[in-house]
Amino acid sequence: MVHVLSSRILLRPTDPERSRSFYGEQLGLRVYREFGTGPERGTVYFLGGGFLEVSGRSETPPVPVTRLWLQVDDVAAAQRELQAKGVEIVRPPVKEPWGLVEMWIADPDGTPIVLVEVPADHPMRYRPGV
Repeated sequence: MVHVLSSRILLRPTDPERSRSFYGEQLGLRVYREFGTGPERGTVYFLGGGFLEVSGRSETPPVPVTRLWLQVDDVAAAQRELQAKGVEIVRPPVKEPWGLVEMWIADPDGTPIVLVEVPADHPMRYRPGV
């Protein structure tokens, strides 16, 4: 078995500055580290238990199979905060049949991002013996 020490999602945006503005300023992700210089520099953001690296440049947006799943404490609060920062809400919060509350947004290249709230009574929060 491979012992994974860290994980990272790598995005190659069509406009790195626009994507850094979105992920850093609008979405509010904290910077883990930066490398290189100028508009092509790389920026790595904290994603809870992993990282998101925005670096390099692509001539075309990512393929539509790329999606980000970000768990938040309160989706309604996230919606208010993101709308105040000018982020378009693709789909407002909805409690799904599987019990999670999901809201959808997209990054500047159209990469779908789901913000998920796990309600207190959801089985994902069940921790026997705790």
